[in-house]
Amino acid sequence: MQGDLNSRLTSSEISVIWSSCQNNSFSICILQYFIANVDDEDILSVLEFALDISQKNLDMSKEILKKDHRQIPVGFTNEDVSPTAPRLYSDAFYLYYLKNMAKIGLSVYGVALATAAQPDVRNFLSQAIQTSTELYNKTANVLLSKGLFVKPPYVSTSDEIDFIDKKSYLGGVLNINNRPLNVIEITHIEANIEANTVGEILLAGLSQVAKSKKVREYCLRGSAIAKKHILVFASLLTNDNLPAPMPWDLEVTESIISPFSDKFIMFHTTMLIQSGISNYATASAASLRNDISTSYVRLTTENAQYAKDGINLMIKHEWMEQPPQIPNHKGLAKE
Repeated sequence: MQGDLNSRLTSSEISVIWSSCQNNSFSICILQYFIANVDDEDILSVLEFALDISQKNLDMSKEILKKDHRQIPVGFTNEDVSPTAPRLYSDAFYLYYLKNMAKIGLSVYGVALATAAQPDVRNFLSQAIQTSTELYNKTANVLLSKGLFVKPPYVSTSDEIDFIDKKSYLGGVLNINNRPLNVIEITHIEANIEANTVGEILLAGLSQVAKSKKVREYCLRGSAIAKKHILVFASLLTNDNLPAPMPWDLEVTESIISPFSDKFIMFHTTMLIQSGISNYATASAASLRNDISTSYVRLTTENAQYAKDGINLMIKHEWMEQPPQIPNHKGLAKE
């Protein structure tokens, strides 16, 4: 009995493997579409590498769930994607999308590894971290070779070591006589500008092709929110006479033929919001200026409301797959 107990998946392990099935089945669909609509051979190579990673991760996740006699989520299938649909995005967009995808993978798998006990789960997560790292490096190399890599601003810093000795370092909520940004704050601001730029372009394209009017409106709203957040972050840099680096050559075509199901589009949007909220929480905790951390809290509240409205829309259309649930012991006791 003890041996069986030791081999069972814990709740956190079920969570990450179940989510991995969903997320990788999703990635396979969108990568198949990108691959069918790309011209640049270098970018095609990276897309194919990403597709191979997603397929292997999906297969390994299913095997772990089967071994523990757990249900495998439906996730996404060929019914959710039409690779033959006309191109919606530029080749450059694919690179920025892959860079963001690799960063999310590194974060999610890294956090999950620290909660895993089973050797097969830890092996899977360790391998997923390694392949996400490879994907990031391959994508970064292609971005650099094509002059598309968006680098954070170069800055001058003091050669002296110093310690914070005044509360004024934290500044006020209003941007009045606040100290200049430090490099940690700049790093998070630039990263959130890039992530929101990818989200803005992605949702702008999806708003053109979604079949449901409600989904189109939801994507348009998300694109507008991302644009607004970009302006907030950019102003923090420009107020200190720093450039606000932006990805470029991110085009959306005039196609109105959807490559994806509306269920797929809403899942993708929800995933973006979850990543954004996580990024903002990390950035807020790392930012010592009060006006910056307050901005992150305010923008997070807006994202959370947007996410809630999206979940309600998904529930209404029965597009949201329920995660594994523990038994309702109180309910059973009443029967």
